[in-house]
Amino acid sequence: MSDTKEKVKLAVNGGIGFGAKLSAKQLMVLAKYMDENDELELTTFQQLYIEIDADRKEEIIKEFEETGLNCYPVGSYVKSLRTCNFCKGAEEEGMPIANEINKRISGKPVPFTLKPAYTGCPVGCGEPLMNDIGIMKVKETYDLYIGGKSKGRDAEAGTLFMETLSPDQLYSTIDKLIGIYQQNGKKREAFHKFVKRYGIENLRSETKII
Repeated sequence: MSDTKEKVKLAVNGGIGFGAKLSAKQLMVLAKYMDENDELELTTFQQLYIEIDADRKEEIIKEFEETGLNCYPVGSYVKSLRTCNFCKGAEEEGMPIANEINKRISGKPVPFTLKPAYTGCPVGCGEPLMNDIGIMKVKETYDLYIGGKSKGRDAEAGTLFMETLSPDQLYSTIDKLIGIYQQNGKKREAFHKFVKRYGIENLRSETKII
């Protein structure tokens, strides 16, 4: 009988800030749970994948979080918000808004992995148009894009879904979109496919700002 412990994959990052960074303390606590031949997988979504013992999951997550690491499930969930580097400053480019969006939606179960992205100005460093849900700050308001696809021969930019949203309108609309996808998406149906099947105008109607 094998005594190999069951492993579970966890996604971690240092949270939303000026670039994707980890402190020495965070790296040390990650290394604590790795053998010398283990590897960390760095994703395009500013996350690291690490495998940990399933029976110690909660204990290990608590230790990671005490160093400031954010921990997320891997699989058919909303991924943590990919962001730009906030080169013009936290307040000017809306870092508090990005943090609130991430807190509200990351880790929610969905039919298929959903990738949200945020950028603090129209330069678009966070690539909002190439992800499932994209937010772009324009002056003091926010434009929302949906249905982007970054890979494959059929890659395409997302559609401008709503514009000049206030923060509260933005939160509400994103919450509604994810809720509609949760309730109506088919198992393993990618969000961009769902948007085409369900229809942009139907989604606009059901997320209409009152």
